[in-house]
Amino acid sequence: MTTAVVDRGLFLDGEWVETGAWLEVRSPYDDSLVGRVARGGADETRRAVDAAERAMREPLPAHKRAEILVRVAGALGRRADEAARVISAEAAKPMKAARVEVARAMSTYTMAAVEARTLAGQVVPMDASQAGDGKMAITLRVPIGVVGAISPFNFPLNLVAHKIAPALAAGCAVVLKPASQTPLSALFLAELEADAGLPPGWLNVVVGSSAEIGDVLVEDERVRLITFTGSGAVGWKLRERAPRKKVGLELGNATPVIVEADADVDDAAARCAAHAFSFAGQSCISVQRIYVQRDAYEAFKAAFLPRVEALRVGDPADEETDVGPLISRDERARVLAWVEEAVARGGMLLTGGTLAGELLRPTVVESPPADTQLACDEAFGPVCTLQPYDTLDEAIALANGTRYGLQAGIFTRELRTALRAGAELEFGGVTVNEAPTFRADQMPYGGVKDSGNTKEGPAWAVREMTEERLVVVNL
Repeated sequence: MTTAVVDRGLFLDGEWVETGAWLEVRSPYDDSLVGRVARGGADETRRAVDAAERAMREPLPAHKRAEILVRVAGALGRRADEAARVISAEAAKPMKAARVEVARAMSTYTMAAVEARTLAGQVVPMDASQAGDGKMAITLRVPIGVVGAISPFNFPLNLVAHKIAPALAAGCAVVLKPASQTPLSALFLAELEADAGLPPGWLNVVVGSSAEIGDVLVEDERVRLITFTGSGAVGWKLRERAPRKKVGLELGNATPVIVEADADVDDAAARCAAHAFSFAGQSCISVQRIYVQRDAYEAFKAAFLPRVEALRVGDPADEETDVGPLISRDERARVLAWVEEAVARGGMLLTGGTLAGELLRPTVVESPPADTQLACDEAFGPVCTLQPYDTLDEAIALANGTRYGLQAGIFTRELRTALRAGAELEFGGVTVNEAPTFRADQMPYGGVKDSGNTKEGPAWAVREMTEERLVVVNL
């Protein structure tokens, strides 16, 4: 894959800053140089916090924040092809998936603009008690303060949008640390923010050592909230280190799907085949564990496997590619090791498990032991498991048999079954007759158990990023 090499400075206090040190961004597909980004550290992060704190001394009215967010959404629309190519180049995301990500980022900004205009407190019914007689009270939603945001590589535009747009809607300035593998999308978004009229200091982007940047975000008391998307080990450690800050975590999953015998089996197979392997399975809600009622098992397998094998593996810049590379060779080796462990311990390799050049083919393993990593941990690769079950009780127990709880799905025509699954599946979200990889950016999105402790989606994130203040008036 060939692309023009891009050099970017850090974005600090409205300026592009070079540090004299450079971080190379290379394509996971062919290791070609995509760009260079100025490498920052603790000093640049402190400068970013200074700028953010200073910016918030002159609050932006809600209508101005909304107007800026709308302008960014419009700019994403006008430069959609360019944005998709940046994503595809640095993350090796297939172009068809990269284009979807750009459209979703536009939606995220649009929804955040709505929240900026409508964010409000409420009236407290003071005369409901004798003590409140003769008084009026309202609550205000006020910005929590400077937001420290840490985003992952797999959605380098839209997950950055989910940090920046709600924070700006809430009236909070941001210090963003994007993934070092994929910083160009975040810096592209910073360019759009500046062009949209965002004043200096309201958005600052620092790329570099996670430890150096993270230490400043944790230790500086002016950073009042940290929003983190990434691995559980890192996320929960951040929360332990910052007990006096609000720390919102959106972490991983080992996503289960239940397919009842009464379901539209062909539709379920089509959706699972698409959503288990999109972007090589590198989504925290990528379909990973598929449980099919025994009466429908062979029919599902017959519909599912040919669709998996028909997925096109190759260059992410090719508009027809479905599955590209994993983010690194180390990750590819890890996923292959998990597959080998599952097969060695009794699982059946139904398809895949081999390389097409340097790329791992979409892989399906039947009935691996429940304690193998592939069956209970987050694979984050182009692999899923397939297993029959007899009763719904058994299926729900299998789905819940993980430390994760982000999203799960069920395919059924029975309303009673769907509602039971919604009540008993221990996940932050449950989809019915849709793969649990589905996400609309305005919906509340977040997990339970080891999958996190917050809800994203602008309407929910904005409230996380504000505090409620009571005002009582003696009439």
